[in-house]
Amino acid sequence: MKTESADLVVFNAEINTMNENGDVAQAMAIRDGKVIEFGPDRQILNKYSYSNSIDARGKQIYPGFIDAHGHMISYAALLLGVDLVGSTSEIEMLERVSSYKKEQNKAVIIGMGWDQSLWKDDAFPDNGKLNEMFPKTPVCLYRIDGHSALVNNSFIGLLGDFEVPNGGAVLQDEFGNYTGLFVDAALQLFEGVLPKYTNDEMKPKLLEIQEELLAHGVTGVHEAGVDADELSLLDEMVSSNALKLNIYAMLAPSEENKNFVRKNGVYRNKSLLVRSFKAYVDGALGSSGALLKEPYHDHPNYNGLSLSSVSELNRLRDFCLSNGYQLNCHGIGDAAVSQILEMCKKAYDKNPDHRFRLEHAQVVDSKDLKLFNTYAVFPSVQPTHATTDQRWAASKLGAERMKGAYAYKSLLNQFGMIALGTDFPIEYTNPYYTIHSAVHRKNAKGFPEKGFLAEESLSIKETLKGMTIWGAFASFQEKELGSLEQGKHATFFILDRPLNKSSTFSPNYSWKTFVQGEIVHSLD
Repeated sequence: MKTESADLVVFNAEINTMNENGDVAQAMAIRDGKVIEFGPDRQILNKYSYSNSIDARGKQIYPGFIDAHGHMISYAALLLGVDLVGSTSEIEMLERVSSYKKEQNKAVIIGMGWDQSLWKDDAFPDNGKLNEMFPKTPVCLYRIDGHSALVNNSFIGLLGDFEVPNGGAVLQDEFGNYTGLFVDAALQLFEGVLPKYTNDEMKPKLLEIQEELLAHGVTGVHEAGVDADELSLLDEMVSSNALKLNIYAMLAPSEENKNFVRKNGVYRNKSLLVRSFKAYVDGALGSSGALLKEPYHDHPNYNGLSLSSVSELNRLRDFCLSNGYQLNCHGIGDAAVSQILEMCKKAYDKNPDHRFRLEHAQVVDSKDLKLFNTYAVFPSVQPTHATTDQRWAASKLGAERMKGAYAYKSLLNQFGMIALGTDFPIEYTNPYYTIHSAVHRKNAKGFPEKGFLAEESLSIKETLKGMTIWGAFASFQEKELGSLEQGKHATFFILDRPLNKSSTFSPNYSWKTFVQGEIVHSLD
């Protein structure tokens, strides 16, 4: 006799709960968006009457994947502008710009995604050809990492007289002429010049991105850096139930965002949680903006760029601590990483469970590695960066510093947890690339054959934790998300095919994705 009721029963499944014991169940009952019981098929089906049921056909179920570092807003802007991702040459990049101009006829053209390391001549481009093709239309083309941009002279003309801010660079040739390349803090000069996309333009693209994520089983994104207008847009879309993803927003450290925190404290609206700030301490390695302790291997007198002073970081740390917020610092070079770790000492002294995060941590001095444990600094990394950057990382760092580069296993061993993301749109949203890169240290084409710094690979179990329960813990949501347990959200997905554990990459998708018991994606 059925003694209890449920909204949904899922049976004939391999439910990987990702709980502390690593339990695997056959069936589960869900009510009011939460898991109420696990057990064998017979137990659950005989105990519960239910409105809906899913025969999982023996497929694997996991808690919804959490992308611990992504950029939905930037991705939407990329989709609205010129998509330069994967351009194999400067000529192809310019051809894409030309095609876009014919289709869109924008007054100012914005593009994103070029990567000179994919070109035959991997030197940074200048704007000579860009000026020839677009003598009158201002053009701004962001590099794939978002830390540098190539602009034409027409665009530079919009800037008027300017001074390069600290932490930025505007490159010049031997005659003192601008080459068109602006790096890191120099991009601040574009504010007020670049047109902003309207909310009506952004909303459909954000919904496209949501579907792309849900189709892969990604149900949560830690949105790494939003200004006040962008937060308002996300808040509006969550309120209207258009956005169903769990979004953990990291605020840009503007005065407007600080006033939001003073007024609202920790902010929750349905699936949107705001409890952190994002600070940039240095630039990107690919743009030679990462701040290194010793000079770049390919630029002997250059150490990179500092984007935040010690005093600025300390003030932001104290503001976060006084308001119950987390501080997540972008740190790529070993000097930036060292600065962030030292800043976290006071955070640990005041609150050992501060959960301040170090985003990227791509190059870590071996002397500093232990400080992740000492000051309880949460490492948040993106495994596909390792298998993308391996083409050129050694040329910038030299052999000696590679020992502390992309050192995910070492970081995990120090802290005991690690949060994994993609940094999309710099990399693809696909979480199966993340798994393959983390476990096998190879790209989707199987390169390099023996793995890139293979001693720093993660196990499949560690990788899945980094994409589920550890990602939830990194955003103060471990009591709600990250594992399938009684009383927690019924946010999960059913894999179309078994999770691939071999060293040869193969694509995969979600057969069905659920957020709080509601089906939000289905291949059927």
